Amino acid sequence: MARTTRELRIRRHSRLRKKLSGTATHPRVAVSRTNKHISAQIIDDTAGLTLAAASSVEAGFKDVSGGNIAGAVAVANLLAQRAVAAGVSTVVFDRGGYKYHGRVAAFADALRAGGLEF
Repeated sequence: MARTTRELRIRRHSRLRKKLSGTATHPRVAVSRTNKHISAQIIDDTAGLTLAAASSVEAGFKDVSGGNIAGAVAVANLLAQRAVAAGVSTVVFDRGGYKYHGRVAAFADALRAGGLEF
């Protein structure tokens, strides 16, 4: 039986999540992307809290597409600002089962440039 692309990504993400968890000192940055948008949350899994979030569907991103690298960098810069304001400096990167390539890699690099360590 052939698996869909979505099912395969979910299987990869579940394998990744077995080893990866966010704590209060090292919260998890969970990235989610579609063809048109990208979004991410900084999550403390032990407390079940979202500390900061950013998405390309927010009102400030009307001129920027989340479907390209420039949009991913813009969303990552906003998330990095919100994370620093929330007192987060070190995180664990959860790529969500996506390849660490293209928009996801650019997102991670922009987070690092914004002051987050991982």
